[in-house]
Amino acid sequence: MSSVSAPPFDGKTFVRTLTGAPGVYRMFDADDELLYVGKAGNLKKRVGSYFLKPKMDPRIAAMVGQIARMETTVTRTEAEALLLEAQLIKSLKPRYNIVLRDDKSYPYIHLTADPARAAQDPAAPPSERFPRLAFHRGARSGKGRYFGPFPSAGAVRESLDLIQKLFRIRNCEDSYFRNRSRPCLQHQIGRCTAPCVGLVAAEDYAADVRHAEMFLDGRAGAVMDELVATMERLSADLAFERAAVVRDQIAAVKRVQARHYVQGASADMDVIACAIRGGIACVSVLFFRNGVSLGSRDFFPRLAGTTDDAAILGSFIAQYYLERPVPAELIVSHAPEDAGPLAEALAGHAGHAVEIKANVRSDRARFLDLARRNADAALASRLASRQTMLNRFEALRDLLELDETPQRIECFDISHTMGEATVASCVVFGPEGPEKSQYRRFNITGITPGDDYAAMRQALQRRFRRESAAASAALAQEPTAAGGQGEAEAPPPAAPAKPPLMARLPDLLLIDGGKGQLQQAIDVLNELGLEGVPVVGVAKGEARRAGDETLIVGRSGRTLFPGPESPASHLVQAVRDEAHRFAITGHRGRREKAREASTLEEIAGVGARRRAAGLNHIGGLGGLSKAGIEELMQVSGISRQLAERIYATFHG
Repeated sequence: MSSVSAPPFDGKTFVRTLTGAPGVYRMFDADDELLYVGKAGNLKKRVGSYFLKPKMDPRIAAMVGQIARMETTVTRTEAEALLLEAQLIKSLKPRYNIVLRDDKSYPYIHLTADPARAAQDPAAPPSERFPRLAFHRGARSGKGRYFGPFPSAGAVRESLDLIQKLFRIRNCEDSYFRNRSRPCLQHQIGRCTAPCVGLVAAEDYAADVRHAEMFLDGRAGAVMDELVATMERLSADLAFERAAVVRDQIAAVKRVQARHYVQGASADMDVIACAIRGGIACVSVLFFRNGVSLGSRDFFPRLAGTTDDAAILGSFIAQYYLERPVPAELIVSHAPEDAGPLAEALAGHAGHAVEIKANVRSDRARFLDLARRNADAALASRLASRQTMLNRFEALRDLLELDETPQRIECFDISHTMGEATVASCVVFGPEGPEKSQYRRFNITGITPGDDYAAMRQALQRRFRRESAAASAALAQEPTAAGGQGEAEAPPPAAPAKPPLMARLPDLLLIDGGKGQLQQAIDVLNELGLEGVPVVGVAKGEARRAGDETLIVGRSGRTLFPGPESPASHLVQAVRDEAHRFAITGHRGRREKAREASTLEEIAGVGARRRAAGLNHIGGLGGLSKAGIEELMQVSGISRQLAERIYATFHG
């Protein structure tokens, strides 16, 4: 019997059911995968434009031809629709949307407490009366203030370096601060007033902290006024040595202002430019806060076929500022089509007015030109890197005599220390470079310690077992070659270029090791019915130098020596080294975690709950080893007697 396919999606009928209210629409294909998310000021008109226009862009026509069903969500305003669209795109990553690939959280400067408030609490610990300024990345759930976000870790460290030079605020961990008996090197080089040993009064330290806050808030002028007043007061009181210290501080603040203040920059402003070439887009952002340049950052969003600069910038701004503070001004190289609703949505998110400007003059035009040049330079570098990577992929194809250039290379490596905490890594490379979201680690258990062959076998089985089952299920569902007598033969379904169930299989599998490890890979692939995956062993040369590797080609067993000058060898080295790095990192983490637990397990009275509480509260085994008895007692469930036992374990 022939299979009955689902009727095509009737877009015109669907449009008749829609309202004219603003909202978000979602398109799905026959496999119920999300194709596209869009926003609309009028759902009926916007969705109708996909089905009522006689001619469409080929990319849009291809997308519409795959629609099997649609969903809509009505919102109160177009601004709400825009924010909902950005949230859905960022979380679901539809195939035809422009997607910002930016998974790193941005860094902040963290002031751990308010010394003025702590001074009013007689029970406040010294770490709160003398707070620290430190680098922070992640959730901002701790006490104190957070300054930022900064565009890079380097910008944070540069700012912290300036603050230490100007105001000498400590940056040491609390556990280190509590256990000092004499000043550390930071005090000796003039970057800390040594509150740990009482060399600065609490009120003087609080004043330094307040000035640091003002400086980070962009109120350097107010800091200068206060310092000048303090210097004059000290001079009048004949405290000339202290007045000289403040005088030097004033001079340092002036130098910093002269070096970092940017003429023409508003209090808070981001300048954003887009460049597109060779199927790649680069969005470059210059960050200005309080008249100070914080540097720049380049982004490469996934285009999904579009080449419209304004559309790319609109989608980038909506997604990028969805979870970040928004400055008062956004200067853009191309005005988004929905700039008005976008500014309204960002203003509602930020709690202050936001302007999006494209036609600018004077200093802003100069900054915009700089952002454009940054985008062009970053894009040129990216294209050159991409072409280099593509050349290496093609060289590897020719070297291994593959039918096609591989689009997905996977490499496995094993790491352990004398058999302890064995970890296997799997890294993935494509023509664009490493695909880190696809990386996997496998904690190896149940083998003889140090048995690399068994470890490799277990990792490969765990990696490919699911793909083998999926492939078998796909084959079982294929229709028979011919129908019964008298029945009309069903037309064969159109086969996609690459079966979806097999899409996760690599086009080339690299195994870090010699013939033994390679044979394990071949055996596993044969057992799982995946004989078609090319597999190559990467064995180190006799001198163990980079470029001297021997490649052992799969089932044929032939050996290749590409040499250090070969582009194919460069690619293999890069993939193998990344697999090695990823495996070692996982192994070290697993080993340290095991040692943390084993060290605490030796202490009577420290069970699993108290181990977890202590490590989470203080910050791992390193923090626990430096903690004093009073700090240990702050952990839930740890008495003074138990705290003394833990302290004795680490301090004899």
